[in-house]
Amino acid sequence: MYDNLLANVPTDLWIGGKWKKASDGGRFDVIDPATEKTIASVASATVEDAIAAVDAAQAAFPAWAAKKPRERAEILRKAFEIIMRDAERFAKLITLENGKALSDSRGEVAYSAEFFRWYAEEAVRNLGSMSMAPASGARILAQHKPAGIAVLVTPWNFPAAMATRKIGPALAAGCPVVLKPASDTPLTMLALMPALEEAGVPPGVVNVIPSRSSGKVVSAMLHDPRVRVVSFTGSTEVGRKLLHEAADQILKPAMELGGNAPFLVFEDADIDAAIEGAMIAKMRNMGEACTAANRFYVHEKVHDEFAKKLSAKMASLKMGNGLDDGVAVGPLVNKEGRDKVVELVDDAVSKGAKILTGGKVPDGPGFFYPATVVTNVPDGAMMLNEEIFGPVASIQTFKTEEEAIKRANDTEYGLVAYLYTKDMSRGLRVSEKLEFGMIGLNRGLVSDPAAPFGGVKQSGLGREGAQEGMKEFLETQYISVTW
Repeated sequence: MYDNLLANVPTDLWIGGKWKKASDGGRFDVIDPATEKTIASVASATVEDAIAAVDAAQAAFPAWAAKKPRERAEILRKAFEIIMRDAERFAKLITLENGKALSDSRGEVAYSAEFFRWYAEEAVRNLGSMSMAPASGARILAQHKPAGIAVLVTPWNFPAAMATRKIGPALAAGCPVVLKPASDTPLTMLALMPALEEAGVPPGVVNVIPSRSSGKVVSAMLHDPRVRVVSFTGSTEVGRKLLHEAADQILKPAMELGGNAPFLVFEDADIDAAIEGAMIAKMRNMGEACTAANRFYVHEKVHDEFAKKLSAKMASLKMGNGLDDGVAVGPLVNKEGRDKVVELVDDAVSKGAKILTGGKVPDGPGFFYPATVVTNVPDGAMMLNEEIFGPVASIQTFKTEEEAIKRANDTEYGLVAYLYTKDMSRGLRVSEKLEFGMIGLNRGLVSDPAAPFGGVKQSGLGREGAQEGMKEFLETQYISVTW
């Protein structure tokens, strides 16, 4: 199984359009979370390798920035087509190193490719402006130029999409990039490089450097004066550290950080529709997503019906190796992640919560945890304040709209919130009062390449996707001229 999937997957560093060993020869293992077996050994970049990648990006920058927008757009469009041509191979590779069910991986591949198609269209719409200064009469010319080399740091939960969501707009804007993928899932991005080369991406425009020395490698790049942008997706804790480091060189930061999404179900909601949305919001990537619904707040009048139906749906999901037919719940990405979920559930139960389904680690290899529903969760439970990052839904009740809003906003995070109600007046009213960058109103999925993705409070800075995503890689230049 492994041989077929990994036969053509490179495992070295991609720098300047060439595969290179780490400067010190270092490598690290990649583990299949379903079997706990080693599936590959990947080169581990050093600080020296990181600077070499920045050198390559700098060499490629002038020519790439000077390309006509349509030329960059055609390359991105071709990259989209190549990924979709090889979609099944990419999906199986994602499942192999990440663990998610193959159906989920197929969705991720389509989503990740769409960022290249979207930014192929946006690349030609980098529009400036001209106006007359009201007092002086001088012309005000404003244009948007590529900011420079961008360092991209991506997580393991969506190894394809979290990278293409950054690469797409950066390349559309005219910026070269150095990507440091997560150590748990480096193979997907390495496998993408031949596809980008086939699409016509010039050497040095995209560089990929997996590393077990992430802190040192990323820090070295952020302190290189040639680097002008840092885009990071990951935990708020790491994001804070990177922001501190980015301040040393006054880098332009884009930070998509943690979440603790509430899911509100009002008494007038279509319960079956709410269950369908809940399954998407909770179980996408087994709950290992910053957008995952963590805290379910259900009106007391419909709590029992919602809890019963959600438990039945969760209990019906087949758990197993994500490559097997019919599997909906694969393993979590590693032992640490699985152990954290166990800790959060055990803590809630010890404080009075009740498990309706799941809640027990199965025997055998693999970092598995079943789809779980926990009700009667007390306010002091850890899972209400921390990202669960697993297939666990915690349920509390509420009585009034004001109470629901207060509970939903009672978190340092502000990425996404979900709510279900048949009353659109209420839906929009509550949405405006929720302190989140994104709202799913009668929808369990908000992610879309054409939409501005991002949060407020401790959930980050900037936006990815839509027109806003390309702006993160552009600087505005103003020219004052009289004629």
